[in-house]
Amino acid sequence: MKTISQIIEEHVHRWQIMRKKEEEEKGGVSIVTLSREPGSGGRIIATRLAEKLNIDIFHQEVINEIAKRADVSEKFVETLDERGLSTLEDWISSLVHARHLWPDRYMQHLMKVIGTIGKHGHAVIVGRGANFILPPEKRFSVRIVAPQAWRIKNVSREFDISHEEAKRRVMRTESDRRAFIRKYFNADIADPTNYDLVINTATLNVDDAVKVISSALGQVECVFAGK
Repeated sequence: MKTISQIIEEHVHRWQIMRKKEEEEKGGVSIVTLSREPGSGGRIIATRLAEKLNIDIFHQEVINEIAKRADVSEKFVETLDERGLSTLEDWISSLVHARHLWPDRYMQHLMKVIGTIGKHGHAVIVGRGANFILPPEKRFSVRIVAPQAWRIKNVSREFDISHEEAKRRVMRTESDRRAFIRKYFNADIADPTNYDLVINTATLNVDDAVKVISSALGQVECVFAGK
């Protein structure tokens, strides 16, 4: 299992090499953002999707760790060239203005980190409100849901805990994520209009969900479509 520091170093090194190539930026969707209800299977769907498309994946824990460390956040931003940095600053300025945000230090770093990943593209970002940070023309946003009772059973089985403990864990995580999005983006995480695609995993299994997302990506202008 790689440490978060190793994961960060790998991405920074690869992006620095790509920057030297000075490839022309292609238009269209280059990022998939994935929001998920706890116990819905969103994490494994994101992993399978990244494998199918042969692109990177950034889980919530990695994003959060980077955003909390100013030195690492800046290292990420430094992988952008002058044009990329200018675009990133424009994205952030537009976001702050449009949503009437007053970002604290953590939020400033979070927007820079997710914005940098968005500029490099070819990735799936899980959680942390990435769909609210990246511009619609650059990302395809997915929300994974399922009935609460179904998700509680999943969590109970996965972590080998009682039904009551699983219920407390699901409800606590739901509350934390809802509060995070409300606090930092003035938005409702459960509002389906905030996403391009909503999938109920009580109806579709993991493999079918990945197929549906891949198929949907094939219908939009996407730089990694067909991979």
